[in-house]
Amino acid sequence: MYALSETETVVEEKDVKSTLEETTSEKAVESEKAVESEKAVESVTKVKAETKKEIKEKWGIVHIYSSYNNTIIHITDLTGAETVSISSGGCHVNADRYESSPFAAMKAAKTVVESAQTKGFTALHIKVRAVGGVGSRVPGPGAQAAIRTIARGGFKIGRIDDVTPIPHDTTRKKGGKRGRRV
Repeated sequence: MYALSETETVVEEKDVKSTLEETTSEKAVESEKAVESEKAVESVTKVKAETKKEIKEKWGIVHIYSSYNNTIIHITDLTGAETVSISSGGCHVNADRYESSPFAAMKAAKTVVESAQTKGFTALHIKVRAVGGVGSRVPGPGAQAAIRTIARGGFKIGRIDDVTPIPHDTTRKKGGKRGRRV
């Protein structure tokens, strides 16, 4: 140990006092900040509690059958047993050749979407089906337009599945043994 002169001890005492004052003032400021942050957190949680309400989703299934002759859109409940709404492209256009068009599919989808919204559906699974079997395994031109219209309708989209029936051993095509004779 060593001895300090009078000036050094006075300076050291002042330093100790000033550091004590600084720490107490810092603690006071920190405690004020903590109180303010707690109030802010409480107000934020209150706002979240007020704005966030339990919204129960009501799910449905959209069955889209799309061939090169027509597009049929059919909404059911999750079991598939109860029909919510159904519409086809042929209901919305005048000529037969336009039944499978994307425009007719959009009109049919819009009709079905409005009906489903009034019945309280908020989310939908989509099942797209082409002709399948010995026919085309590619959905018609109206399928994509119908899916887009349903998505724009404000529904939450769950799954989009392709449920085209494809035989594993292939069924016999029509036309007989020698084929279609022209």
